[in-house]
Amino acid sequence: MRGPGDRDGIDTSTNLSEDRVTGRSGRWRDQLLVAGLVLTACNLRPAVTSLGPLLEEVRHGLHMGAAVAGVLTSVPALCFSVFGVAAPRLARRLGPARVVALGMAAVALGLLVRPWVGSVPGFLTASALALMGIALSNVLMPVVVKRYFPDRVGAMTGLYSMALSLGTAVAAGVTVPVTSALGGDWRLGLAVWGALAVVAVLPWLPFVRKGEPATSSGAVRSAGGPTADHPVPRVSRSRTAWALAVFMGLQSTGAYITMGWLPQIYRDAGLPAGTAGLLLAVTMAVGVPLAFAIPRMAARRPHQGPVVLVLGVAGLVGYAGLYFAPVGGAWAWALILGVANCTFPLALTMVSLRARTSTGVAQLSAFAQSVGYLLAIPGPILIGTLYAHSGGWGLPIAVMSALLVPQMAVGYAAGRDRVVEDELAHR
Repeated sequence: MRGPGDRDGIDTSTNLSEDRVTGRSGRWRDQLLVAGLVLTACNLRPAVTSLGPLLEEVRHGLHMGAAVAGVLTSVPALCFSVFGVAAPRLARRLGPARVVALGMAAVALGLLVRPWVGSVPGFLTASALALMGIALSNVLMPVVVKRYFPDRVGAMTGLYSMALSLGTAVAAGVTVPVTSALGGDWRLGLAVWGALAVVAVLPWLPFVRKGEPATSSGAVRSAGGPTADHPVPRVSRSRTAWALAVFMGLQSTGAYITMGWLPQIYRDAGLPAGTAGLLLAVTMAVGVPLAFAIPRMAARRPHQGPVVLVLGVAGLVGYAGLYFAPVGGAWAWALILGVANCTFPLALTMVSLRARTSTGVAQLSAFAQSVGYLLAIPGPILIGTLYAHSGGWGLPIAVMSALLVPQMAVGYAAGRDRVVEDELAHR
């Protein structure tokens, strides 16, 4: 005689109980992973955008010339390139969740220390420590999404891209007011962002202690399926990987020039520091809703190239406005450049779409970001040098505009509907 918990003569009451516990545990893990993604994303840019509005004060405080400041604005790209390469190997040994936790700890330490070192080399070293942690997390965010949320790549990429844009905008907009509230000391104004990074470590701590979480409860793992892990041989032989890497490099060049120099462009045009910082915040804030919408829209399209072209044209319009009417149309150019800067979440979405497995995404993400950020290093230095020697922004803005043309070309190529595994198999 079968009881209410029997199925085909087998008692399943215990299994049902275990399923309920597993379901609750799975939801708890998913919630922690989402919280970790969002908080980590919020910390991927304040190290950079909090510096732009105070760059003039930092230069004076550390006796830093314009050319050295140009080097400083290139340090993020250098660190992202050098340290991003190590992310897949570390993730294989420790698991992506643990590596992200360590990365956020490095960000917190670097941001808390760098304002107080008192020298340019020390400031650069502490910045490099924070940027190392950001580099690891930059590479592994698409990996975490692909591995634990393979059925929600567009939505989850949009969520953490929106959080990234929000953190970027808030740091740009409130750094100057916070500095004023703390007595006008730029060191305190920069150090406060280390506290946000400390908070970002917390959701990852259970995974550091217990190990990697299981696949998200909504994911389905199967041999050869979307989350099956198979290494991609020599991803550097893929034309799509190279197109994506160059696209990442060119869009990063524009982004870091904007974050590092846009406030200075407005200040040199006659606007006060607070307004210049607020304009940068507007540029970054535009990306908050768009960073959520664009990845979801792009993930539904077989070809993301047309989206690349639209964003590139927006960049050309914004740069033209800065050249001809930097003050009269300041708010309009800030908004338009904010639209153009949404190439970053689009690039992250394409990283997740151009590989079939989480291992493939890890390799492609590391390759595209490392090569891309390496290519982005000369850009901010060149702009700083041109600004220092020409004494104005006409020539630098012309160079910034010219870089958008190859960006649109390689971005269109990277957006084609294909994955690197198939491309390499055919080769």
